[in-house]
Amino acid sequence: MNPNRYDAIIIGAGHNGLVAAAYLAKRGRKVLVLERRGIVGGSVVTETFEDGSPYDPVWTGGMLRPDIVKDLRLASHGLQPDPVRKPFISLQADSHHLVLDADPLKAAEAIKPFSEKDASRWGEFVRFMNKAAYILDVAYDTLMPRLPKDFSLREGYGLLELGLELRLAGRKDMLNFIRALPMTAQELSEEYFESEIVKAAVASLAIHTHTLGPMEAGSGYTLIHNWLNRGGLSHVNVGKAGGITQALANAVKSFGGEIRTEAEVERIQVDTYTCKGVVLKNGEEIFADTVISAVDPKRTFLDLVGAPNLPPEFVWKVQSIKMRGSVAKVHLLTDGNHGIPEGTLVVAPSIKYLEKAYDAAKYGEISEKPYLEVTTSGNVVSIHFQFAPYKLKNGEWKVESGNIYKLAIAALSDYFPNLQSRITNYHVITPLDLETTYALTEGDLNHGQLMLDQFLFMRPIPGWSNHKTPIDNLYLCGSGVHGGGGVSGAAGRNVVKVLK
Repeated sequence: MNPNRYDAIIIGAGHNGLVAAAYLAKRGRKVLVLERRGIVGGSVVTETFEDGSPYDPVWTGGMLRPDIVKDLRLASHGLQPDPVRKPFISLQADSHHLVLDADPLKAAEAIKPFSEKDASRWGEFVRFMNKAAYILDVAYDTLMPRLPKDFSLREGYGLLELGLELRLAGRKDMLNFIRALPMTAQELSEEYFESEIVKAAVASLAIHTHTLGPMEAGSGYTLIHNWLNRGGLSHVNVGKAGGITQALANAVKSFGGEIRTEAEVERIQVDTYTCKGVVLKNGEEIFADTVISAVDPKRTFLDLVGAPNLPPEFVWKVQSIKMRGSVAKVHLLTDGNHGIPEGTLVVAPSIKYLEKAYDAAKYGEISEKPYLEVTTSGNVVSIHFQFAPYKLKNGEWKVESGNIYKLAIAALSDYFPNLQSRITNYHVITPLDLETTYALTEGDLNHGQLMLDQFLFMRPIPGWSNHKTPIDNLYLCGSGVHGGGGVSGAAGRNVVKVLK
């Protein structure tokens, strides 16, 4: 038996790649995961400052879908989720911050000083969002058919189940869910609330990691998507993103799978539209019956497969995938007296403020007054900065990282004036860093924007939404396919359903 031949090779040890590998290894398949970096996790990792203080450089914590945790027995492999969800806090200039607890009753009490009416509506809003998130979760669990072609009875059965779930949701919720998808986050929030502060707090969730504003069509969908992935407004497992992927790596190994780090794939071997294996950067050839790429679709097809090995029309569609990353990260190491409370804090005073921050990105500029989301983990303060477009109209990212730091500190100093004096070190991650270090093309955290023309059966491109590709034996399982975007593992789970 050829030791360099496997049943399946997974390219990329991000969370989706590891989920797919664990499921296949559990089936008894001979599985090899190849990771270009020296650590597993992709962008779902925890790294450290020079003094050893940990922080999540890209994704702030996160959680996998419950069925994945159960199926792969991740609790026994070291997954330890936080027992208590921290509050979501919208910072206000007068220091009377809006503190939204995970408990709807406590959140409603906190809303009363801003609006009695909004407080009375909060419970119904949370109920609808939980219902909408459940329906979307079912949709993400459903394999999308390759519309408009190759529609099979098997795929049709999945859609039938999805339709049944919509009916069981109740006529009112079903219609409201369908209505909400193309709506703007502003419109959706206005259906429930009158306070600008409450509306902006809700709408900020819709634009997180996405290059769009709260007045853009489809931000209703991204609001539900992010609510699903977080299980509400606030982040979970802050400072523990690496724990998620380490537990997955432990599961892969326990089921007999193999993981190799510092093993960058140079190209995917293709012979007359059939995948044979991969070639590493060092020239090593590895063969497999199946190759599954957890890398984003653009990088997979244009860099690893190569345009000459693909149909011309397919190449054109891949080139048209919208990436458009506009996220930067600033991580501050402090002396511990930063004064920032635990939770998920946002600088989102109004809908117009958020939209204006997005306006800068449309013109290739860094937002002077950015939308920020702030979390803490011990002495570390992590700042999610939007908008910072990958493609700058003027300037280069090699010299703009200092500007990101200054803008982030200036914005936070309005609420925490002593913060700057407490900083002992800092680390800025630009969209270019996201691409070069974490292999996120154009700095897009989601492997492709979650937009109305790039979701469900149109993700990553129309006609190829079921993880298959024009190359036989080559499949996709990263965030750029249906079910992906954020930290959930759904895309990695679903690809295994396609494999026999």
